[in-house]
Amino acid sequence: MHDLLKIGILDSGVGGFSVLREIRALLPGAPIHYVADSSWCPYGNKPGDVIRDRVAQLADYLLGEGAEILVIACNSATIHAVGSLRATYPIPVVGMEPAVKPAAELTRSGVVGVLATEASIAGEKFHQLVNTHAQGIRVITRPCPRFVELVEAGILSGPEADAAVQEALAPLLEADADVLVLGCTHYPFLRPVIEEQTPEGVTIIDTGPAVARRVASLMPDSPDLHKENAEIHIETTGSLEQLNLLLAKLLPGIKATTTAAKLP
Repeated sequence: MHDLLKIGILDSGVGGFSVLREIRALLPGAPIHYVADSSWCPYGNKPGDVIRDRVAQLADYLLGEGAEILVIACNSATIHAVGSLRATYPIPVVGMEPAVKPAAELTRSGVVGVLATEASIAGEKFHQLVNTHAQGIRVITRPCPRFVELVEAGILSGPEADAAVQEALAPLLEADADVLVLGCTHYPFLRPVIEEQTPEGVTIIDTGPAVARRVASLMPDSPDLHKENAEIHIETTGSLEQLNLLLAKLLPGIKATTTAAKLP
């Protein structure tokens, strides 16, 4: 096995860019192949079996393109597909998990707010996380489908973003939540707006850095991982023009080749 393992990343759209940027910052020499399934976005409002089958199709494609580590940069996809992927593929599969455990450890008020998609909140895996790691903690979930729509449209600030964030945060802050979990990879791109509307003393947790560290731990140690900016190839099942616009906005300073995906 050569030193620089190719990292395959998939997401329902461009939300996984928040994970890609963390991996790139930690492992600038690792080649990355990303698939944005924007024609199917969002995953969060789809049945679990539909999500699982679609994610398996994307995973097959990335493995066929040479991916040697697979990152499911989508909470909804992880909830419904990571188990079957790990049972099927002979390579490491890294998923996203809402940061319920660290949130429960950090809260002082005993109230944690989880901003997530409908599919993530409804999944059995999420309820197991709460039962295992948040005993005695009040965990309030809040689906935020509008957040995904805003990020996919490149609307990261302004009246629309302010209104969507205010609507999502209000019941959590009124309940005295002092830790907020960003339970979808799209949401970190709205973090500046969220922080503007969050009182002092409230902690916001994004799991992207932890996922990047997990990926780094799976890489063979090589100085080349930290020496150069390796190739990033990003494909989309949606509009290539829109992908290029969002790439410049969401990942400024990161160079990548972009193409239309060879997938339906």
